[in-house]
Amino acid sequence: MTAAGSKPKWGILLLLTALVIAGAGTYAAIAFGRFQESRTAASTARVASGGAVLTKGSVLFRNTAPGQGYGTIGTVPLSDPAGERSLAAVACDRVYGTTQNIVCLKTNRGLVTNFEAVVLNPQWQPTASWAVPGIPSRTRMSTDGSLVATTVFVTGHSYGSAGFSTATSITAAQGGGGSGNLEDFALLVNGTRITAADRNIWGVTFAPGQNDTFYATAASSGRIWLVKGSISARTLTAIHDGVVCPSLSPDGTRIAYKKNTGGPLAAHWRAAFLDLATGKETVLSEPRSVDDQIEWLDDQTLLYGLARDGAAGDSDIWRITADPASSSSLYIEHAWSPSVLR
Repeated sequence: MTAAGSKPKWGILLLLTALVIAGAGTYAAIAFGRFQESRTAASTARVASGGAVLTKGSVLFRNTAPGQGYGTIGTVPLSDPAGERSLAAVACDRVYGTTQNIVCLKTNRGLVTNFEAVVLNPQWQPTASWAVPGIPSRTRMSTDGSLVATTVFVTGHSYGSAGFSTATSITAAQGGGGSGNLEDFALLVNGTRITAADRNIWGVTFAPGQNDTFYATAASSGRIWLVKGSISARTLTAIHDGVVCPSLSPDGTRIAYKKNTGGPLAAHWRAAFLDLATGKETVLSEPRSVDDQIEWLDDQTLLYGLARDGAAGDSDIWRITADPASSSSLYIEHAWSPSVLR
């Protein structure tokens, strides 16, 4: 074929490419326009006038009600969780807080997407921020608000194709210093240090009133443990099997978590708790799969998020007591990522 004969075909190919790019651009513009419309529509939840106020005796959460304020931080009083919510003009993927500080994990979308942890004061103003290396998954704060734990999903690890990989760190709330990646801590199981490359740590919960002791989930070679961590000693010591995303009760005696009663390829997460003194495990009656890091409302009641059926991006917060015979009940509609401000 001559060069001259190939020119029409190249011209057709360039034209088709231009049409495809234009079509993709048009689709993206329409999709973005619809997204913007959904964000500016009236909220499907009852929203109080004025901004959110961070006060003791309230619940902090991520608002998932479609419409204005979607994804922003919300609060409701403990005395009326089903009532009007107050919203702050701060959007987060995950949020957790105390009366001193709030941590917001967020995705910054643009030509290059990046991820960030931002610490806010009670007036919702940022006081510190730092980059995190992947998609926000879990976050917790120490009870005095001075330490921030973050767990994110990451790629690039050699074992990532076998399931998932996380990076978990503990950082000072002012943004300076911290533990680094907890995978660098010594992982001890039955007195033996686990050094396998597939070590994975996630889901930190802090001991109340302490800034050195914490609990987390650790995994390696197909096994999962609840570990007790020490920041000063840089150790993670296994104390129980099969505990995922632990959450310590306010009195420090029990750990709530999700327990896989399905299989490695089809996990089904049951809400459960462990008595730290006796080692007794109690599985609760919630039949649905609870893929969340549970929060304690008080020493007898647990809160957790469940996705709404057929409503992408929307969820509700449910409550259940620590009595294994109790049934769950709806606590806050259109909400996710709760933390109780005590």
